[in-house]
Amino acid sequence: MPLPFFNRSASKRENLVAIDLGGRTTKAVLMQRKADAWVLTRYALLDAPVPQKTFSTDLLAAHLKAIVAALDTKTRNVCLAIGVTDAVVRQAELPMIPLQDMRQILKVNPKAYLQQDLPNHIFDCYLIPSKPLPPADDKTKPAAPPQKFKALVAGAKKQLVDDLLAAVKKADLVAAGIVPGLIGPINAFELALPELFAKNIVALVDIGFKNTTICLVQEGELVLSRTIAIGGDKITGGLAENMGISYAEAEGIKLGMAGEVQSTLEALITPLGRELRASLDFFEHQQDKHASQVLCSGASAASEYIVKILEAEIGIPCRPWSPISSLRHALPPQQAAEIEMIAPQLTVAVGAAIGF
Repeated sequence: MPLPFFNRSASKRENLVAIDLGGRTTKAVLMQRKADAWVLTRYALLDAPVPQKTFSTDLLAAHLKAIVAALDTKTRNVCLAIGVTDAVVRQAELPMIPLQDMRQILKVNPKAYLQQDLPNHIFDCYLIPSKPLPPADDKTKPAAPPQKFKALVAGAKKQLVDDLLAAVKKADLVAAGIVPGLIGPINAFELALPELFAKNIVALVDIGFKNTTICLVQEGELVLSRTIAIGGDKITGGLAENMGISYAEAEGIKLGMAGEVQSTLEALITPLGRELRASLDFFEHQQDKHASQVLCSGASAASEYIVKILEAEIGIPCRPWSPISSLRHALPPQQAAEIEMIAPQLTVAVGAAIGF
């Protein structure tokens, strides 16, 4: 589901660094394309330069250089995935005109198609493939062809995109694309679990640092997305406050010894579960259909207790999943030994890479 605000070339790249610019931790993967398969050759997790704050292009350029150095690669092609609060993703019906013209009419009049004023934004569109029309009945006229395209539209502030491109250039790298992070889990889900993606209704829940996203995918189509302002930071901070310990200690307990603080965790995670349940209820009321399961990703998804608490609140089977299950691996021995624990954090970066 490629939605690049900037894409230098449509050609396929043999090697690509995909970077998820997270709020606290930057996640990056080095991917190599072989025939029609992707190979994961390196990954890196680095502290974000200035968590949750705007930083200069010079600082970001230095950070990008550090990421490439950590990946130990000479590859210069990079794809950046930006945070869920930095990009707007909506479904829309657009006139049957060339893609470049679609981008222009969205820029000129976004409210007409997205029900929101978005000044100084740039846009891109992914045209949702039309489902085959049912056979025409001999006694009735054939169905009229559609007059509009159904599209997934993404928008981001032009200044942000320009600043990211400037930082990439200062780092002596080549910007292959800039994409909304929301799309990452969907792309990774399609590659990792293609049959489930194509035939079921599944909720993808990505628990980030400051926010959690829920994406409902129905038979291969994104039908609902929502961002909830509750993430791993709020859970860890709540544990630290309740237990009178440091943030770092609370993070370790959350992931490694969550069973010892289950009652405290339940109080912290229940609000997130209620918000997720409300999103599922809205979808079920609108579509008269039900999600079969919830797949969780993000660092907090490594905690068995957090996933179980969400499942109890949501009332639907809930489990972590791996975005790399269908990838070939060529990782160094130490990374290969740790990859299963790290994989849920790489969901956005992996999904960003395979969109190209």
